[in-house]
Amino acid sequence: MFIEHLPPESNTMTALRNDLTPQQLAEQADKGEPEKGRWSQQEQILASVYDAVRSLEWTLKCVNTEKKAKAPDPPEPMRRPGAGPRKKKAQLTDKSANRLFELLQGGAA
Repeated sequence: MFIEHLPPESNTMTALRNDLTPQQLAEQADKGEPEKGRWSQQEQILASVYDAVRSLEWTLKCVNTEKKAKAPDPPEPMRRPGAGPRKKKAQLTDKSANRLFELLQGGAA
């Protein structure tokens, strides 16, 4: 129980990590939930820098993408403790667009 609360960079946690097999490491990587961990102020700042660099990279891609081409998706922010993944925006389907058009043209009656 006490071991679970040690910082990840502690000697004990490093030794435990080093004893894992490649398969165990892969399983833990798939189940990773960084939003449930504890982050120091330095880690929070580093995550902000990471997000800013990814945002700049995305902006650069958007500026250099041809106007007729599909714009790249914006980057996901790094997951932080206490915050779940960003929710995706609802996409407007052809059926929904047609229904909306009908409603705007007075088809609600």
